[in-house]
Amino acid sequence: MARYVFRLPDIGEGVAEAEIAAWHAKVGDLIAEDQPLADVLTDKATVEMTSPVAGRVVATHGEVGQMLAVGAALAEFETDEAAAEAEAPAKAPATPPPQAPAAATPPPPPADHPPAHPTALAAPATRAKAAAAGVALEEVEGSGPDGRVTPADLDRHLRRRAGAPRAAPADGVEEIRIIGLRRQIAERMQESKRTIPHFGYVEELDLTELERLRQSLNGDPTPGRPHLTLLPFLMLAVVRAVRAFPVVNARYDHEADVLRRHDAVHIGVAAHTPSGLMAPVVRHAEARDLWDCARELQRVAEAAKAGTAKREELSGSTITLTSLGPLGGVSATPIINMPEVAILAPNRLVERPVVVAGHVVVRKMMNLSSAFDHRIVDGHDAAAFVQAIKRDLETPGRLFVPPYASL
Repeated sequence: MARYVFRLPDIGEGVAEAEIAAWHAKVGDLIAEDQPLADVLTDKATVEMTSPVAGRVVATHGEVGQMLAVGAALAEFETDEAAAEAEAPAKAPATPPPQAPAAATPPPPPADHPPAHPTALAAPATRAKAAAAGVALEEVEGSGPDGRVTPADLDRHLRRRAGAPRAAPADGVEEIRIIGLRRQIAERMQESKRTIPHFGYVEELDLTELERLRQSLNGDPTPGRPHLTLLPFLMLAVVRAVRAFPVVNARYDHEADVLRRHDAVHIGVAAHTPSGLMAPVVRHAEARDLWDCARELQRVAEAAKAGTAKREELSGSTITLTSLGPLGGVSATPIINMPEVAILAPNRLVERPVVVAGHVVVRKMMNLSSAFDHRIVDGHDAAAFVQAIKRDLETPGRLFVPPYASL
């Protein structure tokens, strides 16, 4: 038997360390070459580490949430391959290590060490309760992050098994460490709220005509045209409005006391993903038409949700839109995406009775919430900027006039 030490490889782009996001194997497990070993988080990307050898895991280094330097030992294996006696240098995940042994079939497990099976995620208290009730956690459907089994999930399982009609008292407390992307989100939001004096503004928009246009365009079966939501129209309106109010399409370096106003309009669109909140970026919206905005938005949003988005697709925005769609509510208090100075949050589109020319009629209405960095954007400019967007969306034909035309 030989000992093989796998070290955290150089993931590239100047990354010096990474956070352990998840372990897929534990000490004692038999593992095949290229089998998932662990996930590590660097910046906003999660990278899967696979085993370079086949053998038994004899040591793992670092707990979930712990930072590990590039080149540090990540895991150790026992393998029959003599070539594994020499450690391979750190490598990129996609490239086999120079000293790694050839692919080998894992040795058959001894009778007292059966092959590892997926283990359900649960807090120690939940595991203890399940063991006392004689329940295998793998049989319980988990509703927590990454399928984690919560005390409430276990209670539901027990009630279904016993056929009990009433809910059992719940007194468990589950402790969840805030790590990985969720910790990065928490730190960014905290810094933004603590640093920026937010100025909020809400305006209501009559989108009856825009909705009529949107539904008409979506009814056109032209091949290759993406489905249109409200966001591509809002992007066009933002592009036009920032021409008159360039101060909102900017990034503020408060440490250097420098405001950088951008000609390019790179629109970040906050999106919920399985890993947490991300803001994929539609770059150069000023050079795109309606269909191109919709197509690029769909592309980067799908990449973010799949975890395949590149670094440049998740950074560099100059202004952000955040939308909850049907969950948008009546109003919102969005937090600015530092170092930007403005964020827009369209709320839910609903039919409401409104007075038009002295008559009560039903119109399709939507509130548009927004927030601005009051150190940079005055209240008058913020309100005028939103009013410019309102005019264009309520009279959608204006959206197709070149953005350099008079507003």
